[in-house]
Amino acid sequence: MDSTIRRVLREHGRLSTDPGQLAADADLYQAGMTSHASVNVMLALEGEFDVEFPDHLLKRHVFGSIASIERALGELDLQ
Repeated sequence: MDSTIRRVLREHGRLSTDPGQLAADADLYQAGMTSHASVNVMLALEGEFDVEFPDHLLKRHVFGSIASIERALGELDLQ
């Protein structure tokens, strides 16, 4: 899951740092991700994992780090 999240961030996050070099708990917004880019990341993750983020997970902090994205995806049924 980690490598897929990092690939999606590389393709859609518009980060100033390669996601492959970031610590899992690094702040993605400090690494250059904008609110607009976070929406693109969310949509790409939904497509990649065939899930839909429920309203309670549509918060800035959920997409604030690779670890928090992974936790949120872990809450969803990824069958």
